[in-house]
Amino acid sequence: MELVTGRVARSHGVHGELVVDVRTDDPEDRFAVGTVLHARRPRERETTDHEVTAVRSHSGRLLVRLAGVDDRATADGLRGLLFVVDHSELPPSADPDEFYDHELVGLRVELTDGTEVGTVLDVLHGAAGELLSVRPTGRSEGEHLVPFVAAIVTSVDRTTGTVVIDPPDGLLEP
Repeated sequence: MELVTGRVARSHGVHGELVVDVRTDDPEDRFAVGTVLHARRPRERETTDHEVTAVRSHSGRLLVRLAGVDDRATADGLRGLLFVVDHSELPPSADPDEFYDHELVGLRVELTDGTEVGTVLDVLHGAAGELLSVRPTGRSEGEHLVPFVAAIVTSVDRTTGTVVIDPPDGLLEP
């Protein structure tokens, strides 16, 4: 299992800089000069390694230079590339209320009264926040999108493998 730490949005300028959408709480370490990034294309498993040679902030994103990427054409060819880290390389979270995506995937979701809702398929990250994609119990397709906020997700217990939710009316309706 791996964690996506960034995605190449597009090239920037003519000297091979990449605009990276950051998906990590620790960009200073993950994208530091000299760091070797593991990268793959969406829906592919094979990774390639790229060394960071320069990095700077620009308009809320990172501009990253990679070894061997010296022009716009090469940078354009990397658009959509995902930077990933294997979950085994991640330190355990010191905060009991913070979770890596891979720690949530596969957990059973239930209501506060114990009624089973389904299983977490994925954690979706968007501008409005995180959503849990939950496959309803007994169904082979479909999903409920549950905002991952304290008002709805009342507890997560990695030991028992459960996520308890208190959804507003209509959230779990098909």
